[in-house]
Amino acid sequence: MVALRGALVSSLVANTAHERINSVATQDNLSEYLIAPDLSRRGLSRAVDGIDQDGKKSVLSVVEERPLTIFLNAQEIVTAMTIGDYPEYLALGFLRNQGMLQDDADVTGISYDEELETVVVRTATQTSFEDKLKKKTRTSGCAVGTVFGDMMEGLEEVHLPASPVKTSWLYALAAKINRTPSLYLDVGAIHGTVL
Repeated sequence: MVALRGALVSSLVANTAHERINSVATQDNLSEYLIAPDLSRRGLSRAVDGIDQDGKKSVLSVVEERPLTIFLNAQEIVTAMTIGDYPEYLALGFLRNQGMLQDDADVTGISYDEELETVVVRTATQTSFEDKLKKKTRTSGCAVGTVFGDMMEGLEEVHLPASPVKTSWLYALAAKINRTPSLYLDVGAIHGTVL
């Protein structure tokens, strides 16, 4: 029930982002974030002329998506559609999420080539994920995703700390996130995601 209530709250907040939240969006201090949104970065969105539900001309900001190919050492792993914001972090997060980088991985370098739309993550040891890349699981969701390898692989070794998490903390964090200046608030038609 808490998850459902949280989803409903998020939905209500997202639907009123431009009217209600944008007016208080600058109240949060971005210096508190390890990685803060950078709305000044060129190419994240562009203005598009359109016609609203009343037949009036309207100018909207829309997201600019572009492909990003991620390599791990010399092996091409995936090409994903992305807004192009923080591509190095996106590559590291994707590889970690797919179990291709472990917590103790010795990452020796990350190279991003904007012209080639490619990120190469280099590690101290050679890697090969040919078998893992052969097994794909399609996930549900608005865009349909792909998970490589066995989705349950390694979960039996995961032990979560016994630290309590209060619902009130989650609501406060969600409220702060929803007020943070972001492309999500600026454009309004993409997922708001936070780690």
